[in-house]
Amino acid sequence: MDGKGRVLDNIFIERFWRTVKYEDLYLQEYDSPRAVRTGLRHYITKYNQERPHMALDYRTPAAVYFGTERSTPAA
Repeated sequence: MDGKGRVLDNIFIERFWRTVKYEDLYLQEYDSPRAVRTGLRHYITKYNQERPHMALDYRTPAAVYFGTERSTPAA
């Protein structure tokens, strides 16, 4: 995010946080700020390392970023 195309960068960030809210925050009943931080840490790890993304040809963001082998699509 180098300043060029900042509008497009903002779209990706807003979409990510929308996904976080709808898939984690709104579904959990966190009882403290510490629990929220821990829950978000676990969700973001899962999002980047375990959850395949259709836009990435059903690979995880970590696999794409680090150039590891393609994962097989989930049935």
